[in-house]
Amino acid sequence: MTRPPTAAQLRVIEAADAVTGRLRGTEAQLAALVRRGLAFRHPRPPHDHFLTPAGHRVREEGAAPAAAPEPDTAAPGHGGVFAARVGGEEADAAASGPARAREVHSAWQGLLELRRMTSPDGSVERPCNWERAHLVRAAALALEAAGHRPAAGTDGAGYRVRATPQPEAVAVREPDAAALRACAATLERAGWQVGEYTEPRSRVRYLLASPRRV
Repeated sequence: MTRPPTAAQLRVIEAADAVTGRLRGTEAQLAALVRRGLAFRHPRPPHDHFLTPAGHRVREEGAAPAAAPEPDTAAPGHGGVFAARVGGEEADAAASGPARAREVHSAWQGLLELRRMTSPDGSVERPCNWERAHLVRAAALALEAAGHRPAAGTDGAGYRVRATPQPEAVAVREPDAAALRACAATLERAGWQVGEYTEPRSRVRYLLASPRRV
């Protein structure tokens, strides 16, 4: 991309669906975003347009205030945009009520639809490019959608999903051994490769999870 998006194009990008990246705009706006590498047109009807990983980065950088946390650990609901709970957010009754459950269900169904639309064979069994570009949030959404409880604040109970130095891998920690194994099973069903490891010094068990390619 040689020039930054115009104000009108930024408005289209910022209005994209938070989970699927589905875009709404005029044909000219969408075509311009495709030329810039910020969007792609799906080859199958209804030929909707979606943000590319580069488009998602523009959206996050443009929407985030200077002191905002990194995108993969942003608090859910920040700026009115849905985000899966990665664990460690402050306790909030609204975050575990019926409205939150509906938001999580809708986000997960939207992600499955994005998998279907962007997979050559229409499969929903494998993570899509959005998930590979947003590993922490994608893994957290899979866990939250399956009913696992994220850790609240400094409370030790519940899962925590964090980035790792390894490419395409996140760490999942959960102090309860049975709950940790349940997290592993959920991620495997969601199309992730999962291994259980032990930290050498603390002897604490944790998961390393990566999106499966085949």
